Amino acid sequence: MSNLRLITFDAKTIGFSIVGLVVLAYILFLPPPSQITHPHLAMVMLGMIICSIIFGFPIAFTLIGLGMLFGFIAFGKPGIPFLENPVFATMVNRTYGVMTLDVIIAVPLFIFMGYIVERSGIIDRLFRSLQVAMSGVPGALAVATILTCAMFAAATGIIGAVVTLMGLLVLPPMLKAGYNVRLSAGSIAAGGCLGILIPPSVLLILYGSQAGVSVVQLYMGAIIPGLMLAAMYIGYVVIRVLLRPGDAPVLPKKEY
Repeated sequence: MSNLRLITFDAKTIGFSIVGLVVLAYILFLPPPSQITHPHLAMVMLGMIICSIIFGFPIAFTLIGLGMLFGFIAFGKPGIPFLENPVFATMVNRTYGVMTLDVIIAVPLFIFMGYIVERSGIIDRLFRSLQVAMSGVPGALAVATILTCAMFAAATGIIGAVVTLMGLLVLPPMLKAGYNVRLSAGSIAAGGCLGILIPPSVLLILYGSQAGVSVVQLYMGAIIPGLMLAAMYIGYVVIRVLLRPGDAPVLPKKEY
């Protein structure tokens, strides 16, 4: 429990530190209000998105609200009625444009597939199987975590789902086994981020649809780097445990 409290404390400290750095950057680098241009507004919006997410506001409503607010500021002109601001017409046009993209249909289907995989308990059984298979490898739990994250990423393509589920499933056993807190949390976070690269990646679908690039070609270009990154994560864990055995104690046979 003390280790979990340490992780929470560190997360809060890091979050407020980031907010402080964003505010300090605004104070030091932003020009006077009369000289602020659209690129400055974009940087302010990015900083406010980061701060809002850190403070716990829902991401969807944060993006909608800030997009509308800064769109109104950017497109608004004196004397124009509120409802005639161009940002409203732009929002309708962009919404219709997204609705007509067939490739976007894959996003909710991948999310649904990840939900089915999570609710069926497949990931739990997959992790237990990999844990037994990796029992002779240094840092077996961390290695099994990264492999499970890589396979789960290939099934969903969503970072948040992988990190959240693996954090609930894997972190308590790793801490109970005496694993280093940073090694445990880092293995989950690093493995969960593989969902960006290993297909099917929701991010690549969205990027391809917006940039006009073939999603299939993006998948072909991302799968090899994604697998290489997973292999490097595993290599790092193994080398670290060989150099510092106390970070990942060997589990008794009855624990597998």
